[in-house]
Amino acid sequence: MVDPLAEVVSLLQPSAPFSKQVEASAPWAVRRAETGRPFYFVVLEGRCRLRIEGPGGPTVLNLDTGDFVLIPSARGFTTASDDQDPPGPDDTVDTPITAIPGGARVGDPTRPITTRLRVGHCVFGSPDAALLVSLLPEWVHVRGEPRLSMLVQLVGDESRSDRPAREIVMARLLDVLLIEALRCGASASGSGGLVRGLSDPRLAQALRRLHQEPSRPWTMAQLAREAAMSRSAFFDRFSELVGMAPMAYLLAWRMALAKQWLRRPDATISDIAERVGYSSVSTFGVAFTRHVGLPPGRYARQAVDVVTSEEPETV
Repeated sequence: MVDPLAEVVSLLQPSAPFSKQVEASAPWAVRRAETGRPFYFVVLEGRCRLRIEGPGGPTVLNLDTGDFVLIPSARGFTTASDDQDPPGPDDTVDTPITAIPGGARVGDPTRPITTRLRVGHCVFGSPDAALLVSLLPEWVHVRGEPRLSMLVQLVGDESRSDRPAREIVMARLLDVLLIEALRCGASASGSGGLVRGLSDPRLAQALRRLHQEPSRPWTMAQLAREAAMSRSAFFDRFSELVGMAPMAYLLAWRMALAKQWLRRPDATISDIAERVGYSSVSTFGVAFTRHVGLPPGRYARQAVDVVTSEEPETV
């Protein structure tokens, strides 16, 4: 059986190449504007509060030691000590921040450290990251997961060590931490997304079948039967948990696959059209152009040009 989350994560090509240690003394607050890059942090010691700005208004989370937060899409947020409300976008933040080896010292440096965080940027290597990220929640907050707690402890131990190959080990641990957070964050996410849909056994069955046979001419009625639900109940439940209508999700996934295959020099447009469920090149071309903004042939040529330009020169 196809694993939809594994497919999305594989296409995203996630990595966590940058991280730093943050040591803070209460009271403190740090605001981060949207950067266009996914962000994560681990609470290694102490507590703090997090305010995430979103289209439906802000969300405030209380975080404790061992908690992990992932924000896959660009979104402004503020972290603060647990003795205050995190400032909003229009509030003044004047906490002093000084550089320390491998990170930053936040708050009055003469006061005791009350919180330690490991923070960093994620990188999604896929050119289709924006499309794929739309299938993930706006944020994921994970707590009380034994496997994730073990990974968090390893990250904390490694971040405080001075062992050989420390940065390589940190990068690998954080890669695994990112994927594990997506796997177990379905019940603690900030919006609809694939991981929440997979947490519902009936929707999971329909999602797996959709991913297993993206070329099948699916209808709402057929997907609802896979989930053993009525059409209206399936539509409402799918839209609520996944964050988009079933047929919109199917289109997004087909386009993600099409873009991946169009970057392969040996693939033909007619073959790709068939593999993503279109009966003709023309109907596929119309759908692809409307969704991506380029005809499939031009997208393929541009993708080949990018790959060629990145190839090293031979001697």
